[in-house]
Amino acid sequence: MKRSKGQRVGTRSILRRRRKDRSRTYINRIMHNYEEGDRVAIVLDGSQQMGMPHRRFHGRTGFIQKRQGVAWVVSVKDGNMQKTVIARPEHLRPLE
Repeated sequence: MKRSKGQRVGTRSILRRRRKDRSRTYINRIMHNYEEGDRVAIVLDGSQQMGMPHRRFHGRTGFIQKRQGVAWVVSVKDGNMQKTVIARPEHLRPLE
């Protein structure tokens, strides 16, 4: 059988949630109101597949640029390049 090369290949341990957090969705993370220029951490939530950025951005920090529908556009530095990531609020955490 040909090896799968999907977007979530090799994420079994990265996107696994702890047992007590398995069917839990934190409403304060979804309802948080970000402003332009706020610093956020990209922490992927494995139970929410929609609006999940690529796993190479897991653990990165960036700045909110704007809102795009339900999601947020985040500017992240990847190496020497500045990249934009579109992520839903379930995968973002505010930094203060």
